Amino acid sequence: MSGYFDFKGKAALITGGGRGLGLAMAKGLASLGADVVIASRKLDQCEAAADEIKAAGGRAIALAAHVGRWDELDGVAEAAWSAFGKLDILINNAGIAPTAPRAIDVTEDLFDKTVDVNFKGPFRLSALIGQRMKERGAPASIINITSTGAIRPLAPFAVYAGAKAALNAVTKALALEYGPHVRVNAIMAGPFWTDIAKSWREELDKTIESAVGRIGRPEEIVTSALYLASDASSYTTGAVLQLDGGIP
Repeated sequence: MSGYFDFKGKAALITGGGRGLGLAMAKGLASLGADVVIASRKLDQCEAAADEIKAAGGRAIALAAHVGRWDELDGVAEAAWSAFGKLDILINNAGIAPTAPRAIDVTEDLFDKTVDVNFKGPFRLSALIGQRMKERGAPASIINITSTGAIRPLAPFAVYAGAKAALNAVTKALALEYGPHVRVNAIMAGPFWTDIAKSWREELDKTIESAVGRIGRPEEIVTSALYLASDASSYTTGAVLQLDGGIP
């Protein structure tokens, strides 16, 4: 069983990998031998993350990428694939969650940016890289990081919730298109304690209603991502894994 989680010789691209859950997943994959491409809009964060992985003995490169810009994604896919000569794993983690108090207050700019980053970009990047993975013919994995907001939407997050629900739906469609070699799954994440969440973690831990009574720790999404990226999940595709500590 231990061989399932040996990622030596595997290459991964993680968007939004410079901080938070993306960084945790990048470090988790690298610690088990994967070569990682860390991409986000903030190149300095990606470079710092890559340096941290290299200091620990891993291989990583930083890549500037705005996943919400369709016309830039061909170049992103080419650069990421060329970095290590292939990609075995794609984790679509980058996301934004701007809010508006009422639907009538949502501007076209807010709507477009939210959908571009949370749905359009992951869809396009999955198509570009998924097609290459399929043509290569080796086992590969695409993981979409979505949100339980998709099934428990709150009014201020309406556009974000809709985009994540769309990403859940397209996960199944892409699994059917790119199988059997490429598996496509989603992790539908609830609240997690990251550097972004430190300011409200204590209050949320007091008020959250869940089976485990707290918000998630970053390593708890890492283990789920490692499972979906590995041969241990060879019979799992088109699935949406709800990871929220049992929030009703």
